[in-house]
Amino acid sequence: MELLLTIIDSVVKLLSWMASMELLVLILLAVLVLSSALRILNEYERGVVFRLGRLIGSKGPGLVLLIPFIDKMVKVSLRTVAMEVPSQDVITRDNVSIKVNAVVYFRVIDPEKAINEVENYLFATSQIAQTTLRSVLGQSELDEILAEREKINRYLQEIIDSHTEPWGVKVTAVELKQIDLPAEMQRAMARQAEAERERRSKIISAEGEYQAAQRLAEAAQTIQQHPVALQLRFLQTLTEIASERNSTIVFPIPIDLLRPLLGRQDQATAS
Repeated sequence: MELLLTIIDSVVKLLSWMASMELLVLILLAVLVLSSALRILNEYERGVVFRLGRLIGSKGPGLVLLIPFIDKMVKVSLRTVAMEVPSQDVITRDNVSIKVNAVVYFRVIDPEKAINEVENYLFATSQIAQTTLRSVLGQSELDEILAEREKINRYLQEIIDSHTEPWGVKVTAVELKQIDLPAEMQRAMARQAEAERERRSKIISAEGEYQAAQRLAEAAQTIQQHPVALQLRFLQTLTEIASERNSTIVFPIPIDLLRPLLGRQDQATAS
């Protein structure tokens, strides 16, 4: 009789344990279902929802409720992405080989197109940026690339944006980052820049000589019209020399200073 009671007690405990395990499994399943049904999206995120493979739209931000095992959601960030374009080997229109890299700034403006129209919009944007960079710079001369970067940046942005627009991606800016020239081209440009600086120096020097000659000609005309100005200049020069040096100086005296004295002597002799 005691053995029977022990067996019954063991069976009751086993059934109770199995019931508790079933309850625990049910709780775990409920948690899994709720975790797959509830999603939280940040302010800069949107969720593109597919129901049994069919696109039903985008949701977010905030709490999003999905049908478990039926709905599938793909997150898309709406923040601006700064993507570096790897260095590209480019031959310009004037047959100069250069290496150029750039930075492309873009963001998703239509999450549904970004997921549904292209397999990987990040990779696709990178590839179209590389091919466009080689194509545009290959049609430009080296001097134009170096001197008109802003113009080329705008042109690149317009072309890349026209290709990414059907994907729901807006390209906001493209910036040429670095242009690497061959060593021989750098030396040639350095010689050209040095020759240009020398040319400008000679032009400035010649312009200074020309202006000085004009001022001397004007001064000569003034002295010719007013001879007393020469005497005043002579006296000013003597004053400057006397204030700077104490040594004896032999300086020719203009005859114009002695003419009044000679004239008086002649008058006195005649009288």
